[in-house]
Amino acid sequence: MHGQVEVQAIGPGAVNQAVKALAITRGYLSAEQLDLTVQPAFIKLDVDNEERTAIRFMVFSYKLQG
Repeated sequence: MHGQVEVQAIGPGAVNQAVKALAITRGYLSAEQLDLTVQPAFIKLDVDNEERTAIRFMVFSYKLQG
């Protein structure tokens, strides 16, 4: 494993943009012989004293073989 980052998104538009960003990122990383794996999960967040459901994307990069 090379590195990791956590991305959180609330709402369908934000989730859609996050997924598109992850797909685009894979293209940029291929030139560096890197790829991503993503583990999505539902989480509860407190936003303005209100509980909201969000999606957390745990993103891991790894070096490609070859």
